[in-house]
Amino acid sequence: MITTTNRRALARTILLALIALAGTASAVRALKPAWEVPLPTEANLPEERMQDFRDALYFPIREFLAGGNPYDPAVMFAHWPVRQNFNLYQPYHLVLHLPFALPGYRVGAVAFAVAGLVLLVALAVMAAHRARLPLVAGGTVIATLLVTSQVGKAQLYVGQVNPLIAVGAAGALLLRRTHPGWAGAALALAWLKPQFGLPLAVLVFARGDRLVALLGTLVAAVASLPVAAVLISRDGLGGFLDVIERNLAWASSTGYGAVDSMTAQRVDLPAVFFRTTGWLPPAAELVALIAVLAVTALLARRLDRQEGGGEAADVLTCLGVVVALVHQPGDVLIAVPAMCALAVVCWRRRQERHWRWAGVAMLLLAVPFAHLYFVDTAVKTALGARASVTLDGLAVVVAWVVLVVFAVRHTRRAA
Repeated sequence: MITTTNRRALARTILLALIALAGTASAVRALKPAWEVPLPTEANLPEERMQDFRDALYFPIREFLAGGNPYDPAVMFAHWPVRQNFNLYQPYHLVLHLPFALPGYRVGAVAFAVAGLVLLVALAVMAAHRARLPLVAGGTVIATLLVTSQVGKAQLYVGQVNPLIAVGAAGALLLRRTHPGWAGAALALAWLKPQFGLPLAVLVFARGDRLVALLGTLVAAVASLPVAAVLISRDGLGGFLDVIERNLAWASSTGYGAVDSMTAQRVDLPAVFFRTTGWLPPAAELVALIAVLAVTALLARRLDRQEGGGEAADVLTCLGVVVALVHQPGDVLIAVPAMCALAVVCWRRRQERHWRWAGVAMLLLAVPFAHLYFVDTAVKTALGARASVTLDGLAVVVAWVVLVVFAVRHTRRAA
């Protein structure tokens, strides 16, 4: 005889199996661009499938192996079919991802996409653990939602390294108090892109985990030194510094990377402010960097001292990283474990009115994940193209502001 308890258990098992099946279907669909992408040529430079794998991994590593300097935009555009310059990734990136650039292009692309999918699943498991959910059930549900979301799909569609950085950032925040050594190693992974590593290291240091911040920064620097030494030996120190200067100049002048760009590529505070108002104050990027990090560090440190404030402090830290410096919508991936943990806390404390502010921030932060193609089409139809390219960035910035308000209210209430 089947009891009520057994029926419920069976229903949960069936539901979880259906969710896992849907997640598998989404994963297969997300991996398709990797094995369908054409071989890069000058004729198909606008190809978006695996474009970051092409421009920021495969051909830069090939240029490095060929004896050149991939950080030099002129060299990359002259030697390889790339559309974007190779940004200032940590030099150890050229060695860490070497296995994906050794085989043929399509084999490397498929292998890299599969690795990215595995990292997304790992991030989902970390999120379930951080939120104190059952690892199998919670990880399956979060992984399915993540791979189906716009942010998750975009990582695999264009071949970004953000899944590795997100795992590193999440690991640094998750382990910083219990296993500082491992947390430092995780932070070193987040340093792969300095626009992640720098603000995260500053905020972790300001929250009191100085060993983690210093160790992670040191590990990233030591890992990069051999590659940097090889590049300097090829061009000399002066030549290497000239290349870095040209790289920064190129990155700040592109139609998608400039602070006054009218595309959806940037979600940091100064870029969103310009797209919203059409005005850019003097030294806006420097002022935003200092102000956002200062406010985030102060309030995150205060939240750490309050009961139930750690989850909110982690989300505030992740948002501060994204809002302070140049970032893209998909970079909110680093906040997934902290978001899940804070969402659970908000639900459990929903009767406390001031916690609703944190809940509102979570809803706003979900916008980039829900910005699928049909949503984008609806937004363009109803509000126009400018609203479409501003939506994600505005949601992320407002989420940071709302969480700042929550932090002020929560810490004052506790005091």
